[in-house]
Amino acid sequence: MRPTRKVVAGRVLWSGGSALFTVFFALPIAWLLLAPTKSDTQLVRDHPFSVGTLDGLARSWRHLLGFEDGALLTWLQNSAVYSFGALALTLATAVPAGYGLALTRFVGRRLLLTVTLIVMIMPAAALVLPLYLELDAVGLTGTVWSVILPFSFFPFGVYLTYIYFSSTVPTDLLAAARLDGCTEWQVFARIALPLARPVVALVGFFSFVGNWNNFFLPFVMLPDSAQYPAQVGLNNLLTASAVFNPSAGTGSQILRPELALAALLTILPVLLVFLFSQRALVSGMLSGASKE
Repeated sequence: MRPTRKVVAGRVLWSGGSALFTVFFALPIAWLLLAPTKSDTQLVRDHPFSVGTLDGLARSWRHLLGFEDGALLTWLQNSAVYSFGALALTLATAVPAGYGLALTRFVGRRLLLTVTLIVMIMPAAALVLPLYLELDAVGLTGTVWSVILPFSFFPFGVYLTYIYFSSTVPTDLLAAARLDGCTEWQVFARIALPLARPVVALVGFFSFVGNWNNFFLPFVMLPDSAQYPAQVGLNNLLTASAVFNPSAGTGSQILRPELALAALLTILPVLLVFLFSQRALVSGMLSGASKE
């Protein structure tokens, strides 16, 4: 049976839209990958997608690492500490909280769930000032914990685990484990948690990406540039570039190829975590997809 004109038109529109969407994202990424291999003059005058040299890439690398005695590596290390530290606390709190809201009944459960939903839809920037005042009152501003603790507060992760446990995990299975003598903690750790591997990987991925890309909270909480994560450190690189800051001096000026290389180095950890999270998500979903 031949497809109708509407079907053909729909396929053409879908293919065209997908192609435009791909080009819209692929071209900037291609430019970003090629930019560090060129000099600043070549980046401006040559074709945008011309290929530079390995010597140009090495020159950009040396110049970038020379900025403030390797400040970029310090910023990347800080980002890893903040993001992975908050990730561990998020998984340790959000997953049990979602399980408790979904499969237990207690006084104030509905109110707590409503508050979680309200906080989840609030803009994160709106909470920065209250968080700063709270942490300043206990003397934690300017410390590692002033970033890790707010990052660990992840109501969206609680909501995701709540939805998963309330709609996927069979309550009869948990009841059978209780009848066999399992405590509530054993039911969660040995039965519910292994079944929740897909949502745990999903919560972990969203938490890490949100923490790694957060700019405003560390910028407010941390006064010392040596404590900055990579996203805030990139702002220092921009202010040291005469292209974006005409008042920048010539001593430690950062050029456009170095900025492109710094952006790539900042993106790389998120890409690696995405690849590993994707594998964990797929394997977890497939292992729990078959039912006997």
